[in-house]
Amino acid sequence: MSTGLRVGTAQAALGFLLTGLGACLVILARDLAIPIERLTWLSTSFGMGLIAVAATGPVLLRAGPDLPLRAGALTTATGATVLALAPDLAVATIGTLLIGLGGAGIVLATPALLTGPDAVLRLTRVSAAASTAAVLSPAAIGALDAAGASGRLAMLIVVPPLLPLIVPARGTVPADPPDRTQDRPALGSLTRRWTRIVLAVAVEFCFTIWAVARLQDTGVTMSTAAILGVAFPLGMAIGRLLGPTVMTRIPVVPAGAAVIALGAAGTTAASGPGLVTAALAVAGIGVAVLYPVTLAELTGTPGLRPAHAAPLGALASGIAIITAPAALAALADIVELRAAFLITLPLLAALLILRPRSVPVNNPIDPATTHIAR
Repeated sequence: MSTGLRVGTAQAALGFLLTGLGACLVILARDLAIPIERLTWLSTSFGMGLIAVAATGPVLLRAGPDLPLRAGALTTATGATVLALAPDLAVATIGTLLIGLGGAGIVLATPALLTGPDAVLRLTRVSAAASTAAVLSPAAIGALDAAGASGRLAMLIVVPPLLPLIVPARGTVPADPPDRTQDRPALGSLTRRWTRIVLAVAVEFCFTIWAVARLQDTGVTMSTAAILGVAFPLGMAIGRLLGPTVMTRIPVVPAGAAVIALGAAGTTAASGPGLVTAALAVAGIGVAVLYPVTLAELTGTPGLRPAHAAPLGALASGIAIITAPAALAALADIVELRAAFLITLPLLAALLILRPRSVPVNNPIDPATTHIAR
């Protein structure tokens, strides 16, 4: 199995699990007859896992990036099994935390395995796999639950494709060797690129976490809102499938930000579920390119070693995942939820202001496509 296929499989499994986690928590609350409020903190397990892995990232990557991918696949598969079959809250909590920790390992390994001049295109392709699988998750959970079985059992779908990833890959990417002569990255440039990942992921997870709640706010039932909520990951899947084609022709980050702003405005202004669903799909198309491009910018920072770039990317994502949805929720306590989605607009403005001043020199991009990183 090629490196790209291994990473794409892991990312697809992770996308399926993360998108289905919210619905699983609702079903878990029903199965265990406990208030959903007692489970909401579990939705931050992925962000907590990313921060934990980021702290130990350079150590984990010393033996090469394939080891974190294998460990992440095993831990994620174990967590999915535990969550699907959990008989009580304590066991379900363990399963959710294992998914968060294992998923963080996959995220850590991904940029370290997909390096080179075409890193941004390869990252976009594996992100497309994650988004495509994410579209299938709500449907699988809903179908099983409607058939009389617990929808949590849908989490078991990811176990078979994850198990082959536990086996060491042939031609594994070697560990990043020490290089005492390499210059250190400029702090200003590094901070700028790292902050752009925080902003990109923050925008994405504002929609990911709160899309279904916004749809339910239009008056539809919870089950209908969950089904319509597929619109956002579907938009992301479309955007990432088109990404490798369009990102060589247009400045994708400014274009993506404009599309997201249109989607956020529609999500705020629309009243009916149909228009809100369409607006979420539009926002998903725009969001699709932000993370792959900003992550490629970080890994291409001059003087930044892969063993340090990957943990920094994981840390940025973890901080965004924990803080941004919470900030939107806090704003929704002051204004209506629909208006709270406008928090994404200043985040997008900051993302554009902080754009890199030059294309990364150790992740070169063809001169004809230098607008990719801008």
